[in-house]
Amino acid sequence: MLRILVLSFYYEPDLCAGSFRCTSLVEQLLKKEENCVIDVVSTLPNRYASFAAEAPRFEQKDRLKIHRVKLPTHKSGMFDQAKSFISYYREAIRITKANDYDLVFATSSRLFTAFLGKRVASKKDLPLYLDIRDIFLDTLNNVLSKNLLFLLYPMLKIIESYTFKGANKINLVSKGFHFYFNSRYPRVPYDYFTNGIDKEFLQTQDNKESSQESQKKIKTILYAGNLGEGQGLHRIVPQLASKLGDSFFIRIIGDGGRKQALIDAIRESGISNVQLLSPISRSELIEHYQNADILFLHLNDYEAFEKVLPSKIFEYAAFNKPILAGVSGFSAEFIKHNVTNSAVFYPCDIDGATQAIKSLSYESEYRVEFIEKYLRENIMQEMSASILSLVNGSHQND
Repeated sequence: MLRILVLSFYYEPDLCAGSFRCTSLVEQLLKKEENCVIDVVSTLPNRYASFAAEAPRFEQKDRLKIHRVKLPTHKSGMFDQAKSFISYYREAIRITKANDYDLVFATSSRLFTAFLGKRVASKKDLPLYLDIRDIFLDTLNNVLSKNLLFLLYPMLKIIESYTFKGANKINLVSKGFHFYFNSRYPRVPYDYFTNGIDKEFLQTQDNKESSQESQKKIKTILYAGNLGEGQGLHRIVPQLASKLGDSFFIRIIGDGGRKQALIDAIRESGISNVQLLSPISRSELIEHYQNADILFLHLNDYEAFEKVLPSKIFEYAAFNKPILAGVSGFSAEFIKHNVTNSAVFYPCDIDGATQAIKSLSYESEYRVEFIEKYLRENIMQEMSASILSLVNGSHQND
């Protein structure tokens, strides 16, 4: 029997890319390897303080056990996030201490879940597969003050080196991460399995053209997701709404550490064509996608974000709607070459955004080739095979 430990700070029913990705991967691992059992150690739903999904602390489904750690009450500040991870780390060590495994898998955006995976794998002398969704130190260079960065960076650099040098294989969600990792850790084998499109977004598609919809006088621009410093919506939405005027209505669904900054910026601008809604369930979100005229994506004007590939691209592209993206670097090139009826502008560039909107078509266009290529189920099937290759040779006769 093959025993796999999966470490993910987010898991179903939490609402975020990390949760959707890990849940799908676990499903594919169980399908691909009938002779395996999986322990998932995650947290109770906590992605958004304003959206609380119910989930049990412990759950068992045949060959799958899910442990969800209860975190202290927190928002999205750095101190709160650190406190939450410490709680998760301690509980994960306690839960896994007495258990035997054959492989450790950890999916991580802020480095520390990957570090946790390395600690467990080292203590138990197990192969380690890391799934990396962001370059944490790169991001900190842009968002921390120079003084705080000076204090924290040396220690974090040691943690990063210890974590990644000890991995048996690393998956990079964006190929934009390749140079950073390969130049620092060239001996580690790399995979490049991106985020993808979940079936929930395909089953309710209405792909019929609606000339009546395309002729609507007021167009709705929809953003759905995190409202953090990384997205920088407070730097683009009020100014864009003001410039577009009454012919456009911007609806924002989400929560995050910079939500109040966005609220303040909207209030100060005196605009009335922006609406903020709290996070909602996937089924409700799909209705908003279907009713929108343009789906909007934006990352802040930081050098670190030139390497990323946002999961929101895949979610949006599943719908037959034009996509407006304020991104740069790798994600800008990816959208231009892969996503039809999309328009890219440089982050925080108001004039660029208004010009990009003019280039979009409101005619319905189903992105068949993109959907077939980036269906999450297919990507996770391939990724699960790569993960299992680390241990299958030694367990095929068990």
